[in-house]
Amino acid sequence: LLAMVLLVLMGLGWKFYDGDDYHPEANRKKMAEGIPLNDQDRIPWLCHLHDLLMREDSSGQNVILACSALKKKYRCILEKEKVAAYSQSNWPEEQGEFPTEKILFVHLDGPMELIASRLEKRRGHFMPPGLLQSQFDALEPPSPPEKFITVSLEKSVSEISAITEGMECIKL
Repeated sequence: LLAMVLLVLMGLGWKFYDGDDYHPEANRKKMAEGIPLNDQDRIPWLCHLHDLLMREDSSGQNVILACSALKKKYRCILEKEKVAAYSQSNWPEEQGEFPTEKILFVHLDGPMELIASRLEKRRGHFMPPGLLQSQFDALEPPSPPEKFITVSLEKSVSEISAITEGMECIKL
């Protein structure tokens, strides 16, 4: 399903990055041992992803970044100057707004059972399915004023394809 979405967007010239490819070895090891990542583990990784997004934006490239930006403050780090990562006073909960409209967050929503069944089929990934509960526990679904759409993982392939095909007109 995700592969189909990616093919449509990549056909439109969007570049794809998997955030998991950018986790430092220490994070990969921790997850492989069944230990959930905390904010201190994620912040350097998110800052690196922020740099990646800014580099592509400066060249005018549309990008798809798949990553677990579970919390509002994580999404703020992706959007905002990296200083947000190190100063809680800059996090959106206290500012009340998101500073840019350059990023559209696509929140993939589905019941834990469905996602768990898909994780069980995934091979060769460092995050074991046993960490899924910790991700659901940490999840803060996007909400206004964040710029986002929610896509149900329970929709049919054709319904999701229609949403994705409409993304070609998105100008960020």
